[in-house]
Amino acid sequence: MSFRRILARTMALGLVGVTLAGCAGIRTPSFFGLGNRKPKERAAEGQRIPVLGSAEQIQVSPNLKSVDFSVPPPQPQADWPLPGGNAEQAVEHLEAGATLRIAWRHSIGAGTTRKAHITAPPVVADGRVFTLDGMGGVEAVDAATGRTVWRDQFAPRRGRDTEAFGGGVAYHDGVLFVTSGYRFIAAVDARTGDVKWRNDTVVPIHDAPNVADGKLFAVDVSDQLMALDLATGKMLWTFQGLTEPARLMEASSPAISGEVVVSPFASGELIAFSTLNGQQIWEDTLSQTNRNNALSEIRDIGGRPVIYRGDVLAGSHSGVLAAIDLHTGQRRWSLPIATISTPWPAGDVVYATDQGGKVVCIARDSGQVYWIKDLNLGVKKKQRAIYSGPVLAANRLLLVDSLGTLVALNPKTGARQAMLRLGSPAFLNPIGVTGTLYVLTQAGELIAIR
Repeated sequence: MSFRRILARTMALGLVGVTLAGCAGIRTPSFFGLGNRKPKERAAEGQRIPVLGSAEQIQVSPNLKSVDFSVPPPQPQADWPLPGGNAEQAVEHLEAGATLRIAWRHSIGAGTTRKAHITAPPVVADGRVFTLDGMGGVEAVDAATGRTVWRDQFAPRRGRDTEAFGGGVAYHDGVLFVTSGYRFIAAVDARTGDVKWRNDTVVPIHDAPNVADGKLFAVDVSDQLMALDLATGKMLWTFQGLTEPARLMEASSPAISGEVVVSPFASGELIAFSTLNGQQIWEDTLSQTNRNNALSEIRDIGGRPVIYRGDVLAGSHSGVLAAIDLHTGQRRWSLPIATISTPWPAGDVVYATDQGGKVVCIARDSGQVYWIKDLNLGVKKKQRAIYSGPVLAANRLLLVDSLGTLVALNPKTGARQAMLRLGSPAFLNPIGVTGTLYVLTQAGELIAIR
């Protein structure tokens, strides 16, 4: 075991067992001496509040003042079979949502409540949108009309696991793969919903799976990375990460490129493995501890890591966003950005959103900052929104937020360009297929935007 992992394990022993439901709210333990105090700001049901600010502050680089950068032109996306669009979870620029007009709305089932949580984005393939609701219900929806094609709860009707949440879906070659908080991984016929195989797990799974080269990869809530055979569901290999008593309930899928899979863990570790046998290639820890804030001990990587042009891009709750060489594990650059969302690389730049509502445009090669847009600037504290990660589509940078709006920014300057009312909070990045954006809200509503 490396010194870094020994140090991380030692630090983990001192953590207080705080569990965050997607940052949906925090109870202050009485042993902190604050148990009888009324918090000044509380998260209502289904609402998130920022819980961590970085001690360091990023700034726009004077070297990049008036310097232009390039992004690739919008490209049509025929489908979106995996949580990040493809195995590497990097899509660049979508040709979707040009007019920002809502085409249809559809309820997929249970939304986010005190007992239920929507944690993973939809996927799109063969003209259908596949979703997982807040209580484990899987649904196939016609992508053009929003009509239900089939639905199955995939949840036990009796026993200890009658209530659970989390998981996600991924599609490959006519099969829908489902991970679940009900402690299983299943392969389902995407046309009918019939189960092809099922593998029960020891603990729940809150992240969506990723698939490539005949294998499925997912991480359970005990931070065990699992590799399964797509055809049979047989477990091929596993890796046990450091178990953290304090973590987020976010859906963060491993990224895959060739024979390398890069997996995030609640410890803040980002580890690359061989997809063939699980042999570890390199590791890094995206951790920055602020001694004045106990919540900085939550190191979780809530957003999906992204593999783009030979680099791995990922950010952690504790305040590190980094670019790491895929093959050597060497950091190219890092910035003090506390984030639980997925960064979005496109051409010369990387876009990222921090927990306070700042959108940052970063030079991909150097890590210097082109611009920063504070979407909560001038907004009263109780009215500030929590924003999703950015998505580049139709020459606009799009984000959804906890106030139920979709915001469009100029990707070159960060200036606001447009806004669309969604009607309920949304935290998952929009996805884009054949000119249409799909947004899944926390109310369990799937919205098609064209």
